[in-house]
Amino acid sequence: MNYTLKIWRQKNAADSGSFVSYKVENIDGETSFLEMMDVLNQQLVTRGEEPVAYDHDCREGVCGMCSMYINGRAHGPNELTTTCQLYMRHFKNGSTIIIEPWRAKPFPVIKDLMVDRSAFDRIQQAGAYISMNAGSAPDANNIMISKEAADAAFEAAECIGCGACVAACKNSSASLFVSAKLAQFALLPQGQVERYQRTLNMVQAMDAEGFGSCSNTSACEAECPKGISVKHIAMMNRDYLKATMCSEKVMS
Repeated sequence: MNYTLKIWRQKNAADSGSFVSYKVENIDGETSFLEMMDVLNQQLVTRGEEPVAYDHDCREGVCGMCSMYINGRAHGPNELTTTCQLYMRHFKNGSTIIIEPWRAKPFPVIKDLMVDRSAFDRIQQAGAYISMNAGSAPDANNIMISKEAADAAFEAAECIGCGACVAACKNSSASLFVSAKLAQFALLPQGQVERYQRTLNMVQAMDAEGFGSCSNTSACEAECPKGISVKHIAMMNRDYLKATMCSEKVMS
């Protein structure tokens, strides 16, 4: 299978960047998208050209590093799929594939397809922890948790922090990511102590990083490789309202 790749090349954050076209030929349909990128880079190195910089790590759909915007969609055309789980059989032979980095101000381009997503780390550091003394593992397991709450918390905890939600949102909102990280604590009894203060801290950190507001289009949920639900955003908004009201009462 043969493809034309239009790839965004950018030396650094200060560079304006542009698309550059490349040809890759005789690619097996069972080749993964990242393996195809490896083939291209090997060709570039052989020709003495600069290889395309892109993030990758586990290649198992777990780490969230393989952040590419492919043909206008985060992680490519398939639902519930990261870029590393995408295979070349999903593209027509002879087609042109447009590959870009995430487009969001809080995710500045480092080089080519690599972006700086440390804003997510700072948001989590602002409040995503619990201070409850749960004791040893058996003590922690003695805390009764309903199956519904446990399943909902695990669903939220599946977020891999890839940033596809931000890339897909017309406002570059990080609400799905932040709400998932909040929900994985808020839905469990161990996370109740700082629940509302944690919500205040993380939402304020999200705003400080320059992410946009949620306008409820659900594009984030549609492109999330783990299928995180926007219902967590609703819970985050309710908790934020409660936290703001309680904070105002304390100050008054």
